[in-house]
Amino acid sequence: MKKIAIIGCGGAGKSTLARQLATILRLPVIHLDKEFWRPGWQMLPKEEEGKVLEKLSRQTEWIIDGNYKNTMSARFKEADTIIFLDFSTLLCLRRAIRRFFTYRGRTRPDMTEGCPEKLDWSFIGWILSYRHAYRPIVLDKLKQHTQNRKILVFKKPKQVSQFLIALTESGDYN
Repeated sequence: MKKIAIIGCGGAGKSTLARQLATILRLPVIHLDKEFWRPGWQMLPKEEEGKVLEKLSRQTEWIIDGNYKNTMSARFKEADTIIFLDFSTLLCLRRAIRRFFTYRGRTRPDMTEGCPEKLDWSFIGWILSYRHAYRPIVLDKLKQHTQNRKILVFKKPKQVSQFLIALTESGDYN
């Protein structure tokens, strides 16, 4: 595993998993939230997202976490491993709320400085609609990129924990 794409609903734990994998595998982490947002919660223009991702994905090793469906196919094409955190809506919502209270008034480590943590109705709505509106898109894109890639779909946090333990104990990262 040298190029890992991590996707999932907001609050699923993509950035946390990316940091954990980086520690085990000694790979650099790229948080798309940090790359695609500017201070004051200003989104990078869509036409620039592709350019930024192209530059980042040319690196020989990486862990990239984030959704951003416009760049998903490009990440999947470059990745040797794709991890989908396919967790329940309730779990993701609960984690997003907990994250808000943990970082309220501050910028979390995986976000651009100048974007203090927030929890607004738009984000809550996205989490609530993810399973029905966005998940089918993710599953379709995964089907398109199965060849020569390891695809891991975790439905429960316990599966992620077991995966990390097995990875650490085996030392086999391929």
